[in-house]
Amino acid sequence: MLKALRWNTNTLEVLDQTALPHEELWISCDNAEDVAKTIVEMKVRGAPAIGAAAAFGAALEAQRLRDLSLDTFRREMTKSLERLGATRPTAVNLFWAIERMTKTLKRPAENAGQLADWIRSEAEQIALEDVATNRAIGRHGADLFDKPVEILTHCNTGSLATVDFGTALGVIRTLAEDGKLTHVWVDETRPYLQGARLTAYELCQDGIPHTLITDNMAAHFMKQGRVDAVIVGADRIARNGDTANKIGTYGLAVLCAYHEIPFYVAAPLSTFDLSIASGEFIPIEERSAEEVTSIRGHRISPQQTSAAHPAFDVTPHSLITGIITERGVIHAPTEERILTWMGDGKESTE
Repeated sequence: MLKALRWNTNTLEVLDQTALPHEELWISCDNAEDVAKTIVEMKVRGAPAIGAAAAFGAALEAQRLRDLSLDTFRREMTKSLERLGATRPTAVNLFWAIERMTKTLKRPAENAGQLADWIRSEAEQIALEDVATNRAIGRHGADLFDKPVEILTHCNTGSLATVDFGTALGVIRTLAEDGKLTHVWVDETRPYLQGARLTAYELCQDGIPHTLITDNMAAHFMKQGRVDAVIVGADRIARNGDTANKIGTYGLAVLCAYHEIPFYVAAPLSTFDLSIASGEFIPIEERSAEEVTSIRGHRISPQQTSAAHPAFDVTPHSLITGIITERGVIHAPTEERILTWMGDGKESTE
């Protein structure tokens, strides 16, 4: 299975996802700034993978600074964590990972070296937790279906977007393992083509039957009865269940409501941001217009034409059939159900 990250204590290797599917290039990172650049440039992407990469970036920086005095170490590490936190604004897993690094940094310690070791251990723990979380999400999601299904997915939510296995694609992989997957419809996911370049690549590697479609073909195949459910990932989930995900997700949810097709979000509990009441308060990253007017360096519109590029949109919780987490499924998510769920982990039912 493809991996987005390779860690070996003193170095983080990042698979350059901008080069896929044509080349598998690995970027070696030795400090926090190296990692920050890979996040900004989308060499690594996907909310869980970004969080893990940032944690490893902090671990690399801590190792680099371990011989400083304790006060100087904490001061320099704080700057590095701020730099990592400024890379991308929407994916909450990034800030969740940085918060864990910050708490570790504040622990009483005898010297900077001790703190550096703790930070490295915390980063490694985040990665291990992500793998277990994704496997659990895959199992809970697959258990929603009692017969073979055709699934449509958007963007990339597999091992390239996580530490391993995937969230929405983890559900699809588990369905395949269970013999309950007939076919996968892969949205190309304009303008960055994560579906065409990455999800299709992962499915090819796994030998899972799939068909690539342009984003505006989804309604056609839903009308034809070829889509049994849509499963997507998430970059941030507000307290009421409104969900930010790759641009185009909201449109799919609207189409599902019209065609009476289940629409599921697969995401770890770390993607919930209980400090945000609803989706209207989720910051939406605006990326370069050039990514819309050009495809891999080739201009597709007139030079005089400008373009908008919100990287994410927000799906209202009322359009979400259920949120698949590592603890189970929150059906028909609302603020009350989510707060109850986050408190005791009991499955919400309609």
